[in-house]
Amino acid sequence: MAEKQFNILYFIPVAIVALILGTLFLPPLFKDQATRNQLPSTLEGRAAPAVEVMPLGDKKLFKDSDLRGEGVKLVNFWASWCAPCRVEHPNLEKLTEQGITIYGVNYKDKPGNALKFLNDLGDPYAAIGADEAGRMALNWGVYGVPETYVIDGNGQILLRFAGPITERAMQNQILPAIEQAR
Repeated sequence: MAEKQFNILYFIPVAIVALILGTLFLPPLFKDQATRNQLPSTLEGRAAPAVEVMPLGDKKLFKDSDLRGEGVKLVNFWASWCAPCRVEHPNLEKLTEQGITIYGVNYKDKPGNALKFLNDLGDPYAAIGADEAGRMALNWGVYGVPETYVIDGNGQILLRFAGPITERAMQNQILPAIEQAR
């Protein structure tokens, strides 16, 4: 009988540790995906940093002046090698069809691959540029692609959205930020 009590007592500390670890690590796994993807941005409410890109093929070049005027616009950092960028691409096209101007920044990509991506999936961008070294992304505080910024008519960043723009993210975060900017 004493042996059985010893075995049960042995598992009590293990169960307590498992319970403590579970309460610390499990809740973040069940948070809303959009909330979990959002990392803090020191740029929200500030003027957008400079546009520093190179031409991408014969596409219209994204310039600093594109960030001023003409109402609300999006700046989308993407790459052809990025699987989530493919997931969000149809939603970028939907936003363009709704009259929202989107500027693209192709991040650390091979120009041929980037152009093939746009040729295969469509080009939702009003203008585009290549950030081959990742310098512009660094200045904008990009953690990884895809990442999208909502910019108002004064060139101020209203929202930074990290991760693919899903239908849910578009409805719950991107479109409300665009409406707020108008």
